Amino acid sequence: MSEIYTVIVVILGILAVSGLFVGVTNDAVNFLNSAIGSRAASMKTILSVASVGIIIGVLTSSGMMEVARSGMFNPGLFTFHEVMILYLGVMFANIILLDLYNSLGLPTSTTVSLIFCLLGSAIAVSIFKISGDASLSIASLGEFINTSRALGIVSAILLSVVIAFTCGTIVMYISRTIFSFRYTAMLRRLGAFWCGASLTAIVYFALFKGLKNLLSGHPAILWIGDHLLFSLFVCWIICSLLLWFIQLFKVNILRITILSGTFALALAFAGNDLVNFIGVPVASFDAYRIAHATGDTGMLMGALAENIPANMTFLLIAGLIMLVTLWTSKKAMHVSQTELKLASQDEGSTQANSSIFSRTVVRIAMQGKWLIDRVLPASVQARIERRFEFEDIEHSGAPFDMIRATVNLTTSAMLIAMATSLKLPLSTTYVCFMVAMGSSLADRAWGRESAVYRIAGVMTVIMGWFVTALGGFIIAFVVGLILIYGGTVAFVIVTVLCGWMLYHSNFKRKTSTEEAQEGTAANEEVVDEIRSLREEVEHTMLRATKIYDRTLIATMKENRSELQAMVKEANSLFYHSRDRKYTLMPTLKKLQHVDIYTAHYYVQVVDYLNEVTKALLHIARPAFDHIDNCHEGFSQEETRDLMDINDDVEEINRSINTMLRSGDFTELESVLEMRDDLFGRISEAMLAELSRIDASKTNTRASMLYLTILSETKNMVLQSRNLLKSQEYFLKHRDEAQQK
Repeated sequence: MSEIYTVIVVILGILAVSGLFVGVTNDAVNFLNSAIGSRAASMKTILSVASVGIIIGVLTSSGMMEVARSGMFNPGLFTFHEVMILYLGVMFANIILLDLYNSLGLPTSTTVSLIFCLLGSAIAVSIFKISGDASLSIASLGEFINTSRALGIVSAILLSVVIAFTCGTIVMYISRTIFSFRYTAMLRRLGAFWCGASLTAIVYFALFKGLKNLLSGHPAILWIGDHLLFSLFVCWIICSLLLWFIQLFKVNILRITILSGTFALALAFAGNDLVNFIGVPVASFDAYRIAHATGDTGMLMGALAENIPANMTFLLIAGLIMLVTLWTSKKAMHVSQTELKLASQDEGSTQANSSIFSRTVVRIAMQGKWLIDRVLPASVQARIERRFEFEDIEHSGAPFDMIRATVNLTTSAMLIAMATSLKLPLSTTYVCFMVAMGSSLADRAWGRESAVYRIAGVMTVIMGWFVTALGGFIIAFVVGLILIYGGTVAFVIVTVLCGWMLYHSNFKRKTSTEEAQEGTAANEEVVDEIRSLREEVEHTMLRATKIYDRTLIATMKENRSELQAMVKEANSLFYHSRDRKYTLMPTLKKLQHVDIYTAHYYVQVVDYLNEVTKALLHIARPAFDHIDNCHEGFSQEETRDLMDINDDVEEINRSINTMLRSGDFTELESVLEMRDDLFGRISEAMLAELSRIDASKTNTRASMLYLTILSETKNMVLQSRNLLKSQEYFLKHRDEAQQK
């Protein structure tokens, strides 16, 4: 047997380790977010509970490996060589696809990724076989491929999205109506029964989803399946009595329920989704052992379809890697933040841009609410409204409370367990995410101030799920064709390319600029926010000065490519400052506890910074549009006046930047004088332009652009001076507050 196959097995083993890292990073959001989002326990406690669930789940996952061996293709029709190439294409495509999603902070389904990568690579190899055999045609493709599994996954996407979102909304609405946000008193009366029902759903989920392979065929499990309703009722009574007893000792039973749900989801994740990460490498190793025993690389791999027991050593190693990833992966927290921001009770936590679809949905919802309000009596509406009046009685600053976390876990567990018992192909990722979105909607986290942005964010994630299937199929299909037709040369090139991509994504140290940008975006502490704001003001003003100068010069020279670059830079600067403006509420609330005047000037600085970048963008965009549409440039008089004004703006900005950098604002009045002089020159330039228009000495479109630049320049300088003044007050009150 050629040594190349040994190399392939080794590479697949390395990719399995990477697959575990990428997969856990992606799927940790499913079982961690409810506990993290409600801050039901410390992060160490949450991770410890999840770790126990993962270890138990890994040890019970051996029955799932047949999915990779024969779930999507008929191995009896493929040779050993073809199977190894098929598996190699799957792993390359799967790792790249999932890592891309994790880098974007989007949760996706590892099951969908595996299935469609298997499908794409299998079709590529099947086409190779068909093209080399005159007795076969494209109609024979169905003999090689199991398409029913792929159709089941597609239906799972639709079922998961609709059912999970609807159930999450209904259960959360009923739960909040019962308990309200001030749930302490009601929890003492009904908490044991309510949490007992949740714990029953979680236990049922753990038995029928997490441990189904270990307990399959056991008499007790068969009896429970035959008497399901009675079994659930008995379990509910037992759990309720147990929690009632624990509650007598002043123990928060919500925390117990949430941690139990976290354990159950982690158990199911490791027990059923492990095949998504190591199934292909393990199957390739099994194929290697079978072929190595005979020495025939051309033998058919029908033996892969047999029930081959999983190697327990591999499972334990995989479990340890999953634990290390869970405790160390920063990308896992990045993926978690996507869901937490969309589900947070804080309206200022979402940064997604709105879309036509999201705005239409919100308008329809508002009209529906108006119709309901007309039907329901005012007294009933008032009582319901009181139940949904937000109050943070936990004082944890968490994105949502433990009532919602319990609903998320319970509903997800119940839906997945019921689907498993009914053999319906629901995706764990889709269920957990959409239940969380439905519960946040029912909890009125999606208020009018944030609904359009949250819906747009959810649609981005959902569309990403569908792209997973298409992207995984295409990538695996292309890689499979390259490997099967390209031979050893293609194998080396693709291996090096994918290795570089994984290294660049996971191990390469970021530049200081990238780290600074990520740190600024993710930093939530007050001191760091203040520091980052000061640095951002200095950085923004320096960039604004350069962009303004280069935009005017490029407009005068009619340099389209330079203007296009300036629009891109101005656009980036504006959206960055706008994101800070619309996400300042968490920082503002913290600042108000320190000093209300500091918070006041913080708002002013952020607002003026946004206005400066907006004015700059309103100069760059029209200038680019003017040149892009091949309109006539400025006259000599217009060019001369703009150059004089540009010199004055540069002098003002230089003084402003010097004061911002040094923190010495003694020359503030001189900036005021320069500003007034500039405004006078701008007024004179406008009057001169109006005279030229009246005398028909200038082009209409050029005149409109000229007047726009003058007007926005005046606005930009005005806001820059206001920014400087507010920055002085902000830093002054910050220092005074820190000295108290």
